[in-house]
Amino acid sequence: MRLALLGTGKIVREVLDAVKDLSQIELKVIWAREHSRDKAAALAEKYGIPAVSTDYEELLARDDIDFIYVGLINSVHYAYAKKALLAGKHVILEKPFCPTEKETTELIALAKEKHLFLFEAVSFLHMPNFHFLQQHLRDIGKIKLVQANYSQYSSRYDAYRKGIVLPAFDPEVYGGALYDINFYNITLAMHLFGAPTDFDYTPNLGFNGVDTSGIMKLQYPDFQAVCIGAKDSESPCFFIVQGEDGWLAVKGGPNRMDTIVLKQHGQMEKTVTLNGSTPRLAHEFAAFDRFWHEGRYEEAYEKLAATQQVMHILEQSRCRMLKNK
Repeated sequence: MRLALLGTGKIVREVLDAVKDLSQIELKVIWAREHSRDKAAALAEKYGIPAVSTDYEELLARDDIDFIYVGLINSVHYAYAKKALLAGKHVILEKPFCPTEKETTELIALAKEKHLFLFEAVSFLHMPNFHFLQQHLRDIGKIKLVQANYSQYSSRYDAYRKGIVLPAFDPEVYGGALYDINFYNITLAMHLFGAPTDFDYTPNLGFNGVDTSGIMKLQYPDFQAVCIGAKDSESPCFFIVQGEDGWLAVKGGPNRMDTIVLKQHGQMEKTVTLNGSTPRLAHEFAAFDRFWHEGRYEEAYEKLAATQQVMHILEQSRCRMLKNK
């Protein structure tokens, strides 16, 4: 896979650390806006990327690039991904996919029309621990309750408390806890249980109307899921599925899914750590490469159906939040 990276932020640096030892990933170019050219050049030198670009049209015209990875702020995901698809490039789009369901639907339709891969970079979906979680849901019987808490004091929250609004807490660019962190809880629930029959989001709002933390309730026909996400405080993180015959738990944040615990009635707890020492983002990029080489388009498009459902929940919840603030 010949890859071009868009952006120079924290997530792009984590991607670079994750793929540098993957022989199947060939880094061709890193793109940045003109004011971030020096950052891009520094990353190119550190990771041996042969080219730096600030001209997106020129980058898309190159014939030595297979995939475009979009690691930019949420509000511009749609525009950059659409241009890449129109140029005939496969796209890896950082989470959350797009700000709106309409934009998400349009990109998915465009990818299908042009027979291109379009992946959402949700790391845990490609981890061995996640596959174990999926496979062993049946071992705990009928699901009765799901409780999740992903709370992480943001490195940008100190500035926010002083009145400085960075993108992570700017509602105009879709910052906030729902899109950034509770996204993981909701996405995990969606991939395990499908779409809920109803949902309701109760946020804690900051001085500029952004949700610094909040609780999402997902209603399913036979059970409820309560998802807590916070950027203004911290807590032990977990995702627990309670069944009539036992329980399954993700210990720690779902974005890393380091440890899974299975407990069935009358049996000892079973702790699983199948991910090994592989960097969390390396799992997904290796998986994207396999999808591409094996031509698994329909399977990739099926995963985007869950993405579309998640974006519906996020957008509708945000609209209600803005209406009621």
